[in-house]
Amino acid sequence: MRTQMKLVVMTMALVAACKSKGGAREEQAPSQAVSMGSGGAFAGGGDQNAEVQRVMARSPEPAAEIPRKMAERDRPMDDDEKLAGFLAPKKPAPGPAGAKTPEGPTRAWFPETFLFEPLVVTDDRGAAVVPVRVPDRLTTWRVLALAHSRSGAQGGAVASFLGTLPTYVDPVVPAFLVKGDVVRMPIQIINTTAKDVASSLEVSAQNATIVVGGGGAGGARTVPAQGSTLDYATLTADHAGPVKLRVALGGTDAVERTIEVRPAGRPVSQARSGTLAAPRSFTTPGTPGADPSTDRVRLLVFPGALAVLRSELAVSTARAGVADDAYALLLAGRASSLLAALGDKPDPAVLRELAIVTAQRAVRAGRTLDVERAALLAEAALAHPNNPVLVRLGERAAAYLAQNQRPDGTFSGATGWTLQRLLVVTAEATRASAADKATRAARQRALQVQTRAAGAFARTSEQVSDGFTAAAILASGAVTGELADTLRKRVRGAIKKTDDGAAYLEVGEGVVRGDGTIPTRIEATALAVLALDGDAQAPLADLGTTLLGAYSITWGWGDGRVNLVAMQAVLALFKTPLPSAVSVTLEMDGAPVVHGTLEGAKLRDVLALDGPTPGLAGAHTWKLVAEPAVPGLGYSLSLDSWVPWDKQAVHEGLELALPAHLDATVGKPLDLTLTAVAPSGIALHIRQALPAGVQVDTPSLQAQVAAGAGGGSIERFVAADGSLDLYVPALEPGKTFTLTYRVVPTLGGTLHSGASLIEAGTHQFHVPPTEWTIK
Repeated sequence: MRTQMKLVVMTMALVAACKSKGGAREEQAPSQAVSMGSGGAFAGGGDQNAEVQRVMARSPEPAAEIPRKMAERDRPMDDDEKLAGFLAPKKPAPGPAGAKTPEGPTRAWFPETFLFEPLVVTDDRGAAVVPVRVPDRLTTWRVLALAHSRSGAQGGAVASFLGTLPTYVDPVVPAFLVKGDVVRMPIQIINTTAKDVASSLEVSAQNATIVVGGGGAGGARTVPAQGSTLDYATLTADHAGPVKLRVALGGTDAVERTIEVRPAGRPVSQARSGTLAAPRSFTTPGTPGADPSTDRVRLLVFPGALAVLRSELAVSTARAGVADDAYALLLAGRASSLLAALGDKPDPAVLRELAIVTAQRAVRAGRTLDVERAALLAEAALAHPNNPVLVRLGERAAAYLAQNQRPDGTFSGATGWTLQRLLVVTAEATRASAADKATRAARQRALQVQTRAAGAFARTSEQVSDGFTAAAILASGAVTGELADTLRKRVRGAIKKTDDGAAYLEVGEGVVRGDGTIPTRIEATALAVLALDGDAQAPLADLGTTLLGAYSITWGWGDGRVNLVAMQAVLALFKTPLPSAVSVTLEMDGAPVVHGTLEGAKLRDVLALDGPTPGLAGAHTWKLVAEPAVPGLGYSLSLDSWVPWDKQAVHEGLELALPAHLDATVGKPLDLTLTAVAPSGIALHIRQALPAGVQVDTPSLQAQVAAGAGGGSIERFVAADGSLDLYVPALEPGKTFTLTYRVVPTLGGTLHSGASLIEAGTHQFHVPPTEWTIK
């Protein structure tokens, strides 16, 4: 405990000293390396996110200066008084009459977590100092410190401190705006001293028009002692792009915030993907009507399987659903061995946290099993042999599959199922049942499942006419010999080529995966890689080109089922280490647009390059070059523009009805209703765009999800700033999807949503924005 307490005290003292400088520094001291450790510290605000931000800025303030500065106080003060006095800006020296008060520091750095040090080594007395820079957010900060000795003794402590200023401003700033928005932003002025404060309010904005109060750009303000006043600033978002807002209170405080102003109109994107085994050249058609100020290019470069694996380890828990949870659980269980095989070192603390989170979700999902859940969870749970709870879940899931295999060797099945779907489910369940190999009885049970399934596949092989089903059967591991050769031939026959040389497995008409939805091209291609692994006649590298090019840092390749097979396929294909340095350049019409280099630690991560490319309204010739050329280097290129709205015809039977205009009041809940029409039998994804400051009332949607088995209208939802994503089960023939939920506006003005979207299978349709008048 002595080690821990000294660590906390020293860390706390240094944090206060950093904050005493009052605001953001223009430069940050270089990070100081911390080697082996006997303790760790974490600091975050009262409103911190659950996920730790690992980016820390360090202060150059010497630790020895802290006691001296604290000793300069002339009288005893409590902690809050000390901090307030310590943070107060120094009074300027007397100057000529009428001289302008020197401008105070500007606060512009507002992370919610600013310190994460998992390894801190103490000295012989059990003390350690961790230099940090405290953010400009004025709040109560919480510091958690944990320590252990070499002999195994453990200790911990939690402390907090207040970051504040004697007098300060606090503008309420939206996370984003849409071009054309007019928003009324509250600006609070707070006085924590015992005397009234007379000062002046100054508000300015770059790339936008702003008016304070009833007119003008601020002026004299008087704030009562221990009180506050409230002003308003009306900001008009005239242009797309970043708006820099600055609010200053005399020479005592200034806040600088950046607001993203999104374009108005309909988004249009052109995409290209592939590998950089050789220079790639291609021509893109123009996007008529594209706004040049919104034209951007985004290039993602994936250096082999290692970068994709590390990316997925970082984001996999952010996705929801049983399939996504099973996928994340499998990654957590196999990450150590996979990273080691790819030449990287795993972080035990990160993997342990990942395993804890995913295990909790898996146990909850596995309380009630069916064939689908058991097939998803069995292999993932058994990837954690040191966790008895997960091992038991995996064994129970594998046993459930064996017990529920039909006498003819198939699984599941119901009225209306096609033979093709039945065979895919059987293949998935057969593969999952083989995951339990811990005991002789389990291995024998898995062999019996495979034998019965092989009989079902052999009897129906003549009816397997599509490559997707053939690939699923091959990936199950249940077929060998002549039947396997026949199925491989069918998979190869269903492979198609794109203009840039990539290959993909075509999904035939009427083909569905185990859950009844239409498989994406990416899922089919990944399954083909697993089915043809080791086949000298298969274009595996070209199939891998499609997989690498389709990867997204946010969503992976799709849902949990797609991510599972795609990750396995990428790991099987791209294991060759990369050169020590690779330079990547993208040219438009012969002129470089973006350039980056993969070297050192970057060889383990996805390289993201983006920049403005005005002129996408016309056709262009592009060239993408990697030096040296690397077969395992995949890329995804996106050309993004915004065009004015025009009337769109309904696409493939998709309709989404939203109100064109809404009236609302700040702080007053509002019920929203949306209606959608789509082809039956296909799951829906609806993204309703919301304006700035409109918050979703999640309980009203959670009630819909909770009623799922009893006829609820949505499977799951994801609420974020500016959007609500709804995932809707397939509609019955002739049915219309209707949903009513609640939102709460938090900002006044005339605001606009972005473009809403409805998609089913491979088809999507955009819906024009809604205008909101919020009083």
